[in-house]
Amino acid sequence: MSTGDLSALSMLELFRIEVESQTRALISGLLALEQSPAAAEHLEACMRAAHSLKGATRIVDLSAGVALTHAMEDCFVAAQEGRLRLHQAHIDVLLAGVDLLNRLANAPQADFDRPPEGDQLQVDTFLKALALAMQTTAASDSAPDDTLRVLHEAPAPGPAPTATQHDTPDRVLRVTAENLNHLLGLAAESLVASRWHKPFADSLLRLKRLQHACAQSLAALRDAGASQSDEQRWAALDEIRRRVLECEQLVAQGLASLDVFDRRSTDLSRRLYDEAVACRMRPFADAAQVFPRMVRDLGQALGKQARLEIVGARTQVDRDVLQQLEAPLGHLLRNAVDHGLESTEQRLAAGKPPTGVVQLEARHSGGALLITVSDDGRGIDLDALRVAVVDRKLTTAEMALELSEAELLEFLFLPGFTLKDSVTETSGRGVGLDVVQNMVKQVRGTIRVSMSAGKGLCFNLLLPLTLSVVRTLLVDIGGEPYAFPLAHVFRTLRLAPAQVEVLEGWQHFGLDGRRIGLVAAHQILEAGTFNPPEGDLAIVVVGDHHTTYGLVVDRFIGERELVLQPLDPRLGKIKDISAGALMDDGSPVLIIDVEDALRSVQKLVAAGNLSKVQQGAVAAEKAKRKRVLVVDDSLIVRELERKLLAQHGYEVEVAVDGMDGWNAVRTGHFDLLVTDIDMPRMDGIELVTLVKRDPHLKSLPVMIVSYKDRAEDRQRGLEAGADYYLTKGSFHDETLLQATVDLIGEAPQ
Repeated sequence: MSTGDLSALSMLELFRIEVESQTRALISGLLALEQSPAAAEHLEACMRAAHSLKGATRIVDLSAGVALTHAMEDCFVAAQEGRLRLHQAHIDVLLAGVDLLNRLANAPQADFDRPPEGDQLQVDTFLKALALAMQTTAASDSAPDDTLRVLHEAPAPGPAPTATQHDTPDRVLRVTAENLNHLLGLAAESLVASRWHKPFADSLLRLKRLQHACAQSLAALRDAGASQSDEQRWAALDEIRRRVLECEQLVAQGLASLDVFDRRSTDLSRRLYDEAVACRMRPFADAAQVFPRMVRDLGQALGKQARLEIVGARTQVDRDVLQQLEAPLGHLLRNAVDHGLESTEQRLAAGKPPTGVVQLEARHSGGALLITVSDDGRGIDLDALRVAVVDRKLTTAEMALELSEAELLEFLFLPGFTLKDSVTETSGRGVGLDVVQNMVKQVRGTIRVSMSAGKGLCFNLLLPLTLSVVRTLLVDIGGEPYAFPLAHVFRTLRLAPAQVEVLEGWQHFGLDGRRIGLVAAHQILEAGTFNPPEGDLAIVVVGDHHTTYGLVVDRFIGERELVLQPLDPRLGKIKDISAGALMDDGSPVLIIDVEDALRSVQKLVAAGNLSKVQQGAVAAEKAKRKRVLVVDDSLIVRELERKLLAQHGYEVEVAVDGMDGWNAVRTGHFDLLVTDIDMPRMDGIELVTLVKRDPHLKSLPVMIVSYKDRAEDRQRGLEAGADYYLTKGSFHDETLLQATVDLIGEAPQ
């Protein structure tokens, strides 16, 4: 919520926001003081937080809170002045005081006005324990036994109720004033831009009137016929010509204005969208703030010394992703402390520091959120893991010996799988990592585990930055666009029919030493009958380490960022489809549910109903037509070149300018690129330069065909990387055709 929105909140709501912020600072400072008891900056931060809380509790007349925070403030002042040396037991009771303050602050209104007797008793006990702690002398290296005993007997209330409202649709969200100012500025720009439509519409109306007048003049000239003199007819024609020229000028001006408006509107829409997304983003610290205390308390409960390091606390993450992360990260951190970290004695015997360190890191990587949970504990005993896998009859003893480390660690994610022999309050039931994996999949993410000798386990979670936008691969299936989430796309490739093999009726191909089954996406999505192409097969490889298939599509369209549009709930769960979206031109596209599609494939495999993706796949590959891409902004030139090449057996595709050509050459396989130089959006020289710099396209032959016939123009084209430079006057003597034959050979007949 921005600063300007606070006036809408009650005093009690403002108080709870203040308590949430200051207790967060208190917990962070206390955990730091446990490692460095005399750190002046942490003592100062804790003292300021306690002082602010005392003032806030006094304003809302919470007397129990005033007494509690006043005692905490006195404690921090004593430590600052050297009259008190903080120990772990002191930190324990101070943390208990923080929990108690949270409980009081978030109590219902009735309890807030008059705290229950139990809460008041806990406050009195806390004050007594803290008063005894204040008797510890500055010279003491350890607290007296009776003081420690009382400190340990101090109440430790459970987690305080939270005031968050994740499940209510009208929940209040905090937005920084900077974000709000940016949004207002962009909204103002959008309002100004919208006023351009009226004068543009007026100019179109004027153009319509001029065209109507031209039509009337032509009709009058035709009807007059021989009754008019030549002079009258010429005068009428001159008037018509004048109006036509005026129409042409209006059209040219309108197109220029429209082009400028389009660029500005696109830029404004992108900035407005980026700012709206930024309003949904929160620092990773918002989700991680409770974890340092949790790791520390769990370590103490298990008789271990444990500390959490957070890296990338300011990394921006979508609010909904943060909400989904709390449970899986909590489980991974508890696992790290319980399963991973050794006891103090074991760590000292192994030459490690007595305090085990768990690290939680968040950073952006390749347009996604990468979260790493690692520890410096003992790791996993792979031999014990092999025995556990065999004992649970998940594989044979012979196969277990052949499994790699990565394959063995994947068993940890199976439901009910555990390496513990006994059940404790923390672990041992085998309900854990499979739940974590499912939660990660729900947000379209992936999780991987690895291990380093002597450095414990490392879990890598790759998640989308936001749940409202998904990066996808657009493909054509049966004449309709479909989108594959990139997080589930293992590889895309083009496969020659000769590389398709058949084993007992199943079609497959080799990829990185594995055999990948081939399936027609048309059959999975029921998108008509798949007609095997004459050329290479376009394949999207999806799945994981265990189940991988190659889905054959008609063609690749390219990568897109799509804003998710949930499907109408009245439709229920649509088979193999997760959501919808709108493309740039406003046309709808369905987003494929890859996991659902894989299950559909497995059902077809089990029933033996898979259709063939290449008729006669074992037979020799059919003669392949050579494909040429013609790029020119002139319709006449494009058609002339296309017809000339097509008549001689080449398969020709066209692009209307350099940008269109660049998109086409990256998504389709061509044997030759023929391009003009002077084109809008991207000229031919820039297009050739991009092609020759691309490691996948640099071997593609390129021919420039241009009206420019000066020596310097020819040199510029050849230096960019063109293999041929022709002038457009060469069409009449079929030099274009001969140059094509020289570069890629004759087309098969």
